[in-house]
Amino acid sequence: MVDQIKFGTDGWRAVIGDTYTVNNVARVAEGTALWVKQQSNNPSIVIGHDCRFNGKLFMETAIKVYLHHGIKVYYADGFVSTPMVSMGAKKYETNIGVVLTASHNPPSYGGYKLKSNFGGPLLPDKIQEVEDLIPNHIDAEVLNTDLEEAIQSKRLIQVDLETQYIDAVKSSFDIEAIKKSGLSLAFDAMYGSGQNVLKPLFPDMAFLHCEHNPGFKGQAPEPIAKNLKELEAFIKADGNIDAALATDGDADRIGLYGKAGEFIDSHHIILLLIHYLVKYKGMTGKVVTAFSCTPKIAKMCEHYGLEHQTVKIGFKHIAGIMIDEDVLLGGEESGGIATKGHIPERDGIWMGMIIWEFMAKSGKSLESLIDEVYEIVGEFKFERSDLHIDEELKQKIIANCENNAYDSFGKYKVEKIETLDGFKFYLPNDCWVMIRPSGTEPVLRIYAEAFDLEEVRNILRATEETITKK
Repeated sequence: MVDQIKFGTDGWRAVIGDTYTVNNVARVAEGTALWVKQQSNNPSIVIGHDCRFNGKLFMETAIKVYLHHGIKVYYADGFVSTPMVSMGAKKYETNIGVVLTASHNPPSYGGYKLKSNFGGPLLPDKIQEVEDLIPNHIDAEVLNTDLEEAIQSKRLIQVDLETQYIDAVKSSFDIEAIKKSGLSLAFDAMYGSGQNVLKPLFPDMAFLHCEHNPGFKGQAPEPIAKNLKELEAFIKADGNIDAALATDGDADRIGLYGKAGEFIDSHHIILLLIHYLVKYKGMTGKVVTAFSCTPKIAKMCEHYGLEHQTVKIGFKHIAGIMIDEDVLLGGEESGGIATKGHIPERDGIWMGMIIWEFMAKSGKSLESLIDEVYEIVGEFKFERSDLHIDEELKQKIIANCENNAYDSFGKYKVEKIETLDGFKFYLPNDCWVMIRPSGTEPVLRIYAEAFDLEEVRNILRATEETITKK
């Protein structure tokens, strides 16, 4: 039986050795090669892999397929982040960029992301075109391509995407101002592919999980509070860390911690970034955010006279707008954020650098800057719960949502429902809860917002109890 390969919210992902195999990676590479040949008479691809198990093997498999089709290939030697490959696609003007990564998924997963030559995600209609070209079978002869010969003939060219990225960071931020600010900073790479970027820039910074560990110490490298307990404990034990940055497996998502060891979610990060870029740097532009983001963003945009647009979840929906319009910021609840002046791509390290520069230039603590945001939009808290439930119950819950079966969750009455991408239930007192199946993992996500954390957790608990009733 042939494994069906589908691209989800952000690429194709599967368990290594199960569906993520040399044969299936070759099939996806074949579809990619056929698509690239339709785009150009002189096609080219840039490719890199993350820190996961057998990344080099899977990359060489894909490269052999591309070379078999006469495609020129630029490749990174050693692991690289997704933003590095996206920058490479733009720099080398390739028809496509490929990152072999499963991003924030558990260590057992491998993945395959497609990047456009504008330096961001390949747009949804193009991804579908690639998917439609993936064959059911691949000729084993394709994998006999001689890589050494390809290097000699300059059809296969090694490029240093990591150094190029570090140079871009150096030229885009006031590194000296951050160093001289007296800020005590920390970085947790979660064993991901961004682990080497900040070491040459801030050698005295505290570094956690910045070594190669393909098993990620058994932890899914997603920078959310429940996965960052070691970083939280480190901050609290140290007592002097002003801010800590965390990034996911391929370094395109951000996690952030303040001085007290409290997790700062992406909604707050997006608001901080807008506040800094507009008030402190005088920048303008449209703000585009995913459906799961807080309504407080629209309030911030109204305050600053910025246009705001809500789109479906998946950064590819944001990137298309960023390349066509004047966009100040595009962001997602999951920690994927991009800003004007950089590539239209999620970039955890880049966003962290903006926050650190904001702190250094303003001379204010992260907590003080968040208070400035609260003066504009009001105080709020947010949490997300991921339910690992069987497919039958998941489908039943989704069907109930579609049939408007939920008019309350415990004591919380539903006042309004939006269904752009999932089901967002507005509750009294500016609270809301959202239910949506993940596009990359076998989980049902519940998102909630309220004035304080206790209320948020009460909403999550009431929602879970309501929807999982037999």
